[in-house]
Amino acid sequence: MQIPQLETQRLILRGWREEDFDAYSEMCGDPEVMRYIGAGKPLSCEESWRNMAMILGHWYLRGYGLWAVEERQSGEMIGRIGCHQPHGWPGFEIGWTLRRAYWRRGFAIEAARAALNYAFAELQQSHVISLIRPENVASRRVAEKLGEKLTGKMEFMGGEAVIYGMRREDWQLI
Repeated sequence: MQIPQLETQRLILRGWREEDFDAYSEMCGDPEVMRYIGAGKPLSCEESWRNMAMILGHWYLRGYGLWAVEERQSGEMIGRIGCHQPHGWPGFEIGWTLRRAYWRRGFAIEAARAALNYAFAELQQSHVISLIRPENVASRRVAEKLGEKLTGKMEFMGGEAVIYGMRREDWQLI
């Protein structure tokens, strides 16, 4: 399967490469990055490898997934952003995780907006969600800037998550 490539002003959302692994493992091993993801704990190198392989497998099984995000200027792989719905997930999710060195630069909203546009325009999704730990204020801001609205909360992966969402009819191509 060929993973489609999306481009924004400063970023390239692209398929994964083996050479992305060191940066990916560094991101997944950072306790500050991972405190709101999954179980809230950093991943070992081996767990990071399996997680990256799961992301690739999601593309093959679902036809969509999380892209590797590359900063155009530096060529660095800075994180993962895209569409996600593993088996048992509560809905079609737009998710984002960036390496800490790339926080607070607007990259998450820029790439997540491209993924949201792809979900509605290309994948014809009727509704998207973002699951966020309540205390993750930065991610909640990203969801709000995307135009997602707080729609509820749930117990998820061992903790509470707030659910932000958007219906296709409320989306505007940006």
